[in-house]
Amino acid sequence: MKNIKQFRVLVMGRANAGKTTILQRVCSSTDHPEVFDGKGNKIDGAVVQGTLTRGYHEIERELVFQSNPGFVFHDSCGFEAGSEKQFNQVKEFVVEHAVSTSIKQRIHAIWFCIPMTDSHRTVTAAEQKFFNECDTGHVPVIVVLTKVDALNLEAIQDFEDKGLEVEGVEEKVAEREGELLEKWLAYMKDMLGKCKFPPKGYVVLKNMDEEMGDCTALIQCTANTLDEVGLQRLLISTQQSSSTLRIEFAVKVTLRDVLYFIHKEGCHVIAKELESVLLSWLQDVRSE
Repeated sequence: MKNIKQFRVLVMGRANAGKTTILQRVCSSTDHPEVFDGKGNKIDGAVVQGTLTRGYHEIERELVFQSNPGFVFHDSCGFEAGSEKQFNQVKEFVVEHAVSTSIKQRIHAIWFCIPMTDSHRTVTAAEQKFFNECDTGHVPVIVVLTKVDALNLEAIQDFEDKGLEVEGVEEKVAEREGELLEKWLAYMKDMLGKCKFPPKGYVVLKNMDEEMGDCTALIQCTANTLDEVGLQRLLISTQQSSSTLRIEFAVKVTLRDVLYFIHKEGCHVIAKELESVLLSWLQDVRSE
């Protein structure tokens, strides 16, 4: 695990699901990522833009932001229902990279983005097909609810449909917005939970249209679903501006290990060993 320097994520979802914006927020950037082929060769930006304009996309391409090279992203582009070729391409990529013999080429997590701009289509045939037919093995899939702020318009529409004035009832609109979010999240968990390979977690991201949009919840959820401490440490180390998050996981993982040894092994906790584990997590914090 020490040889892995970058956390690799496959980002999936429909076209216009806000995937690029989320990656920019995760990496604290407003720029577009640099694009590399599968062999590490940088691809000219004009070539990339031209292929995207024509609707052509390479899932093997690696997206890296200069602001945070600790991440490598792969984009499935517009993952829609009805395209068997596209689905097979994604499935082949997931299967190959989930168990790749090359440690550096393995994907560590999948972020499946579902936009709330059309809440009545939160779970389509495309989502059901993926979660029923694509076994990601040990690679956790996190469902990310994007463009959640669109529910505000839906809440306002509810009031207007009832002939009620919207002005002066901001609190009630916000309350209704929360109810709608809870309703559709429960619906997604119910529908996808029935699938053969359900998601490992769900995250709601708000205000992603703002440069200071906070993606901490996505990082926390992803880290919690990883089954290897080494991968957790790798992911948390990418959070250059979040000392709090690293401290939280340092304490959480250390206490978990301590409790395990006390309960299962009856071992005494040695202070120096405990200190060593904590400091290994906090080494980045000390350098800030």
